[in-house]
Amino acid sequence: MRCAACPEAGAEMAVSLWKRLLQTTKSRLFLQRGVSLYNGVHGFEEEVIKKKLQQFGGGSINLSKEDHGIRVLTLNNPKQMNAFTGTMMLELQERITELENWKDGKGLIIHGAENTFCSGSDLNAVRAMSSSEDGMNMCMFMQNTLTRLKRLPLISVAVVQGKALGGGAEFTTACDFRLMTPGSEIRFVHKQMGLVPGWGGAARLVQIVGSGAALKLLSGALKVDPERAVHLGLAEETLPSSDETRSLEEAQAWLNQYTKAPAEVIQAVKKVVTAGRELQLEAALRAEKDIFGTVWGGPANLQALAQSTKRK
Repeated sequence: MRCAACPEAGAEMAVSLWKRLLQTTKSRLFLQRGVSLYNGVHGFEEEVIKKKLQQFGGGSINLSKEDHGIRVLTLNNPKQMNAFTGTMMLELQERITELENWKDGKGLIIHGAENTFCSGSDLNAVRAMSSSEDGMNMCMFMQNTLTRLKRLPLISVAVVQGKALGGGAEFTTACDFRLMTPGSEIRFVHKQMGLVPGWGGAARLVQIVGSGAALKLLSGALKVDPERAVHLGLAEETLPSSDETRSLEEAQAWLNQYTKAPAEVIQAVKKVVTAGRELQLEAALRAEKDIFGTVWGGPANLQALAQSTKRK
């Protein structure tokens, strides 16, 4: 038997306490808004890459309000199949910050302008930032932004019209769900460019479809049409219309079925699911406890209890 005063027992107790503290810290940090994967500790020079991205203009990231606590984010650079210019990357970060601070939000629909989703990065910016340092900084910048998108306390859905290629395919994986229109496709073409995904798309793809299917899609640069995407679990369903306006209406109707509750409840649901996906079990349980505390005894909870009492 080991005595509590033994050095070994003391060391084990210290390690156990440290692990618990670390998990609690992770769960609390996880709940903070705007927390990024990379900072200066990782060699990420955010201000440097922002100045370089600012040099490559064109296109925009538009955010519009819709009914029922849902907003629509539009990738708007149709002359280049909505490819991301440098300034669009910067604008995306700004729009994500706006959405993180949207207290009454419940859902987010993302689509590309003029019936195509996104063809990845603007090649002019890619060619001009071909050094390893620039490439790594851009990679970390976009991973930070898309991770924050994935963690938004909103239920997000990408509406894939036309083509989602390369970085555009990666972008769809940062949404909770994907809906495709007839004739659309998702394709990870990175291999053909001598690359692998760098915006977090490979890691997220594995989570969505599994490692075997992800390996086939990446190594084969396979075209994924709506039928195959639904079969793989990459898309939820195929929308009836390929028309931009009608497909957005159909996407909103689809999303409405999952956002029929007060904003604080929908946001809490998204947070507990995100915690369960990203944190180890004990940290996820602690995060769930903290989130539960924000809605227990809240207006929606009290109203539901009152209605339940009246039915009796």
